[in-house]
Amino acid sequence: MTVDGMSYRRHGRALVALALPLAGSQLAHAAVGLTDTIMLGWYSVETLAAGVLANSIFFTLFVVGSGFAQAVMPMVASAASANDPQQIRRITRMGLWLSLLTAACLMPIMWWCKPILELLRQDPEIASLTQTYMRIAGWSLFPALLVMVFRSYLAAQERAQVIFWITVLGGIGNALANWVLIFGKWGFPELGIAGAAIATLLNQLLVLAGLCFYALRALPEHALLQRMWRPDWEAFREVYRLGWPIGLTQLAESGLFTGTAIMMGWLGTLQLAAHGIAMQITSTVFMIHIGLSLAGTVRASRAFGVGDVAGLLRGGQVAFMLSLSLIALTMVLFLTVPEALLVLFLDPNEPNRADVIALGVGLMAMAALFQLADGTQVMALGLLRGCQDTRTPMVMAAISYWAIGIPAGYILGFWTPLAQIGVWAGLVAGLFCASGLLLHRFWVRRDWQNQLPPAPT
Repeated sequence: MTVDGMSYRRHGRALVALALPLAGSQLAHAAVGLTDTIMLGWYSVETLAAGVLANSIFFTLFVVGSGFAQAVMPMVASAASANDPQQIRRITRMGLWLSLLTAACLMPIMWWCKPILELLRQDPEIASLTQTYMRIAGWSLFPALLVMVFRSYLAAQERAQVIFWITVLGGIGNALANWVLIFGKWGFPELGIAGAAIATLLNQLLVLAGLCFYALRALPEHALLQRMWRPDWEAFREVYRLGWPIGLTQLAESGLFTGTAIMMGWLGTLQLAAHGIAMQITSTVFMIHIGLSLAGTVRASRAFGVGDVAGLLRGGQVAFMLSLSLIALTMVLFLTVPEALLVLFLDPNEPNRADVIALGVGLMAMAALFQLADGTQVMALGLLRGCQDTRTPMVMAAISYWAIGIPAGYILGFWTPLAQIGVWAGLVAGLFCASGLLLHRFWVRRDWQNQLPPAPT
């Protein structure tokens, strides 16, 4: 029996009630990148390839910075369980501070990404288009990281529905702005990839304004922006301590994806375009897994905060069962109707359309394995973060992705006839290694139990 007496069914209901709006908001957030990819693919294969590189770079830097924002979630959840509004305010404010500082440090990489890409032997035309995008969309890193802090703050208090609706409205606005600015509709100039970048920036500003307005009006007792300019070094250190391993863990994983995109660029523009489409499809579905993982983090944090080992493990079992069910459905979809998904991203009149689709079909088969590996590892990470266990998982991820995933992808992609399939096989190998190590740490070693507070009597 758990401390709160919750059965598997009650755990499932509580998890689903939180996970559905969180997964929905993740999907709505992913729709921004999905819309960019589709519309840039309709514009030209070259802009699509540049968009793939740009999104890979931006996402890599974004997930590094969002480590501090994600640290806010378990810490606010624990403070909310203890009914401590002052601690909630302190943690959230310092999460905002750290996010802004991180964005300022990362901005130069986006501004001068062309010479970096050329050093990595990317096509000069594609590198130039990528920099055009990044010099505009790069500014959206500031509001994007602040959005993540507000999302963590609200999700930790199980106010996920508002996150969903505001993100959906932002996604609709982004799609409309993309259509108008990329193709030059309603009297606006045809801006191509620059139009997609402007749309991304406007979307992030809109979502930030919505979440900030709701947080200040709905939860005035937290006074989030009260004395915002004053440092709180104790809370700053707490968020930093928990957040930097999360950021580096996500850097290791996103760096794996960025490295894969760069290797695809070495193989050719068509391979890079096919990779971008397949990755966009699988990452869109993966947003549901992230939503489940975030819900698992919140539920685990609440059980962890009261020393409820049985409840934490029972909730973890439910979370994994839901994740595996989704993985099975996704694998069937990717293996049975890959072409129906791929054709959505290309103009019917694109001369290279058939070649890109042919390359993409093989990648979608690998994407099925990708879902199994990535879905299980992200759930294990979410539960471990709920237990405030972040440093050792960071090391496990770095070893899996960079000592196994990247070398395996390079060897299989360039030293065997597998080419683009081999690059993805290395990606999947790294994810499976991370999944095994993280699952073992959560279920078998259970080092997080050493940090548990005593359970209430």
